[in-house]
Amino acid sequence: MPEARHPAEQTPASGPTPDLPPAPAYGHRSVAEVLTSAAASLGVDGFENTLGLPKASRVCVVLADGLGRNLLKQKSAHTPFLRSVVQAGQGDVPVWLDSAFPSTTAAALASFGTGLPAGQHGMVGYDVLDPGQDKVVNLLGNWDPGVDPATWQPFPTVFERVADQVDVSTVSLGQFDGSPMTRAALRGGRFISGTTAHARTGAAADAMAAAGPSLMYFYVNELDKAGHRYGCRSEQWEHQLEELDATVKRLNSSLPAGTTILLTADHGMLDIPESQRIDFSADSALVDGVRHTAGEPRMVHLYLEEAAAADGAAERLLAAWKARFGDRVWAFTREDAIAGGLFGDVRPAVEGRIGDVMIAARDAVALYDGRRMRPTAMEVVGQHGSLTKAEREVPLLCFTAEGRNRGRG
Repeated sequence: MPEARHPAEQTPASGPTPDLPPAPAYGHRSVAEVLTSAAASLGVDGFENTLGLPKASRVCVVLADGLGRNLLKQKSAHTPFLRSVVQAGQGDVPVWLDSAFPSTTAAALASFGTGLPAGQHGMVGYDVLDPGQDKVVNLLGNWDPGVDPATWQPFPTVFERVADQVDVSTVSLGQFDGSPMTRAALRGGRFISGTTAHARTGAAADAMAAAGPSLMYFYVNELDKAGHRYGCRSEQWEHQLEELDATVKRLNSSLPAGTTILLTADHGMLDIPESQRIDFSADSALVDGVRHTAGEPRMVHLYLEEAAAADGAAERLLAAWKARFGDRVWAFTREDAIAGGLFGDVRPAVEGRIGDVMIAARDAVALYDGRRMRPTAMEVVGQHGSLTKAEREVPLLCFTAEGRNRGRG
């Protein structure tokens, strides 16, 4: 494996591109700094405690898929335990982080697991072009058999780098044990599975009590699932938020006293009205000269035919998208994205995976290629992937476990 550089050591981008939001704060205050800072707080050599976490002998990182910072604030009535954590304060530890770009699980979890931006680890979207096969490949649940996870994402994970100094464990659903996504971005350490949240908290407590210095990753995916199906303003989503609050409260009372518990997320989410879920392929001007489409409905990658690329197709596409959607989207090129630092420092092998032209949703709209979408795709309510604050800002809660039978009430 090539040696990975810490994000703070990446080559700086040339500066923001006009009309694009600032790049994620890679190396300073992003999801890529969570595990690396946790490792440093445990005293593991070779890591910097960028987030200023307290020194500890045990750290449990709870990652709640889809928990945006704004959503947690707006729904605080449903989270009495987490609200008490926020009210207690956490010193100089930042209370929110940037997701990776795109703000989607494949990219953000890979940044979380490796400590690197997407331009390095190469997980640049939900599905993206594999130039070697000239086909679009999925990087989350339907991994392409022609793509080796360890080759696509060749850098060692944080778990692999710390496993010889501390006990490393992942607590999650059994379906993720050895999955291609896990092998690409979260490989290393022991995998502990549990079907229910209660079972997973019990297993986490047993595992951490038996270990010495330890780093645990505790994954919660129920919020994201409820958000996609019902929306993040739904009763179902609120119920899962209440379940998350109960889960973290149980961890507080059952993990060894003094354990640092961190709660964060990979991305946020917003609801898209059915009327704003649009099939862009119905407008020929929006796909003129395009060979492949990929990404997600709020962050579309457009890959040009070679002849079209040489004939000014990118400029025509940008003009067509801006004419159709105006300020509802950010429309920009691969070169704009790289110059703006959206993917961090981009290694050459990753450049071809990024669209020649990219369309990021700016308001509540979702953009589909009807020629390749699954039949149920337009039923998805809660969505993410773009650069808005709702999607890119995630919470970071940091507190110390009180230990068995000593919960906050």
